[in-house]
Amino acid sequence: MSFPHPAHPFSRREVLQAGAVSLLGLGMNHLSALQSMAAQATAPRAKSVIYIFLSGGLAQQESFDMKPDAPMEFRGEFKPIRTRTPGLHICEHLPKLARISEKWSLVRSLTHPHSEHSQGHHVMLTGRTDMPLGFDPTKPKKSDHPGIAALATALLPRRKDNLPPSIVLPDKLVHRSGRTLAGQFGGMLGSQHDPWFLEMSPYHPDHYGAFPGYLFHHERGFEKDGALKFQAPHLSLPQGLSLDRVLDRVSLRDSLETQADNLASLAGDESFDSYRSAAVSLLGNRKVHDAFSLEKVDPKWLDRYGRHSFGWSLLMARRLIDSGVRMIQVNLGNNESWDTHQAAWGNLKNYLLPPMDQAVSALIEDLDASGQLDDTLIVMGSEFGRTPKITSISKTALPGRDHWAHVQSVLLAGGGVKGGRVIGASDKIAGYPVSDPQTPENLAATIYEALGLPRETIWKDFTGRPHTLYMGSPIAGLV
Repeated sequence: MSFPHPAHPFSRREVLQAGAVSLLGLGMNHLSALQSMAAQATAPRAKSVIYIFLSGGLAQQESFDMKPDAPMEFRGEFKPIRTRTPGLHICEHLPKLARISEKWSLVRSLTHPHSEHSQGHHVMLTGRTDMPLGFDPTKPKKSDHPGIAALATALLPRRKDNLPPSIVLPDKLVHRSGRTLAGQFGGMLGSQHDPWFLEMSPYHPDHYGAFPGYLFHHERGFEKDGALKFQAPHLSLPQGLSLDRVLDRVSLRDSLETQADNLASLAGDESFDSYRSAAVSLLGNRKVHDAFSLEKVDPKWLDRYGRHSFGWSLLMARRLIDSGVRMIQVNLGNNESWDTHQAAWGNLKNYLLPPMDQAVSALIEDLDASGQLDDTLIVMGSEFGRTPKITSISKTALPGRDHWAHVQSVLLAGGGVKGGRVIGASDKIAGYPVSDPQTPENLAATIYEALGLPRETIWKDFTGRPHTLYMGSPIAGLV
């Protein structure tokens, strides 16, 4: 992959950024690598994509593919409710989404073969069903397939202000055992193309859900932890230092090191250059700075999205859209919150479905009201679905459902997607697709096409070998 020098003259802002980048230890060759790629792209259907990831595995039977006529051991406790779309019913605990069903569509037939968390995450975050050679479920490796967000970082044209094309929030996906899940990073693409991670929701190995009001433990139920706070990153310049005074190398360096600890830890790493450059842009971009200032948000918007980590995360994603970020992955639920092996119906009803329903419906309605929904593709899915048959992990645990990769439901809205459509269908117990099966490759292709990445696009791994971007076809019938 080559990054040609920009053909246009530098603006004053670019000159300032050039000085900042140079004084941080990068040469002009690095600056050129941060400019727009001259790749020929198709006209994007969407300016931005928000990929909402429900880590743990959303039960299709308890959300968007209910089977009320199935035997009791399959159908579960929840009742279906009508939506505004004739003939479409979803879970009773998703009333806000039901009221706006004309604005979103479903794929009920997405399938892959990997029912283990690490493999499932890798598949759905990279859009690749095949496991890379030497895949390790305990840790990310350089041989992993690159994540969709990482490919967006590498392939989308850079803005003149050098904002990172791709951001992941509010935290990295970490298993309760402490292992960081593969598929989120650059992998074979190279760590310099890792998406920018804005960690605002500190990982805790024993808590789940949308804190503070929906914090819970899968076995114990409601939890309270006053120390667990949603903390937006501090991206302001120190007092007295403006972008015009960015030539003060020591002050800027100290600011970066104190305000973004991950930068210091990346010193000596090949990805450090891009992180430093993105940090300069983030520090100097008022829109981005304001996007992370919850105190500047009208209280009515906090109430509408929800005063919990799900709501705050999607509200920030929505504000980043205004800042010009092209690809945002939002992880709703730390520590595989949606892994409902036990007490599934109580945990879904009380702690998971309500904040998700509130936050996602608010995002869709907000973008629609502002006229930005057509320019923003929203995708919501998990690493897999849940077993058709209800199970119990022990004699004393309340029942739930196990992992099930053979079928899951995915919600899509905006970005040219017509609302009120259902693509594909599962069988009578939501176990397997019976029509129009879709793959993770097709879902990834849908995202790439929306962003205007041509089907002929290739990317090169860190050894220089070329790879095809499109491993499937965009899902037909959505647009």
